[in-house]
Amino acid sequence: MKLIVGLGNPGKEYIKTRHNIGFIVIDAILNKYKNNFPILKEEKKLKSEISIGEINGNKIILAKPTTFMNLSGLAIKEISKFYKINKQDIFIIQDDKDMEFLKIRIKKEASGDGGHNGIKSIIQELGTKELNRFKIGVGNELLEKMPTDKFVLSTFNKDELSNIKAKEEEIINKILEQIKK
Repeated sequence: MKLIVGLGNPGKEYIKTRHNIGFIVIDAILNKYKNNFPILKEEKKLKSEISIGEINGNKIILAKPTTFMNLSGLAIKEISKFYKINKQDIFIIQDDKDMEFLKIRIKKEASGDGGHNGIKSIIQELGTKELNRFKIGVGNELLEKMPTDKFVLSTFNKDELSNIKAKEEEIINKILEQIKK
């Protein structure tokens, strides 16, 4: 069984923010494979909204933590413990403010949190830096003009949302390629 976690913050006010690109990708996977997955269901004990289904013969849990970004590790720890998921079968989708908008980087080797508090929480709770991470660039010229916390909580503009929609298929395919390995 594989666990794909999209990082983000719960609540309507955060839906289209840069920090929520992980949630946006989880929703895109659910939309593309709607016949394979039920709608997300909040599991309070697991501190997440989850949906369990199958893609290409792989049983997959899709999750959106309800803990807020900075405590994402608590949710991932609970889900992986409950479903007995090995750490190498956990895949995290995160934003990266320092990467060009919609650039994708796959990280499998051990690395630090890069100043990302959600990743910091996951490393702390899982006790490892060896995480399968899909980093999606959310950076633009506004980053230099505002504090980081305000930038990652700023909303995507119309053009950016359109570009995200256009790139969803490519992002999903890259994630599924890594899961097969």
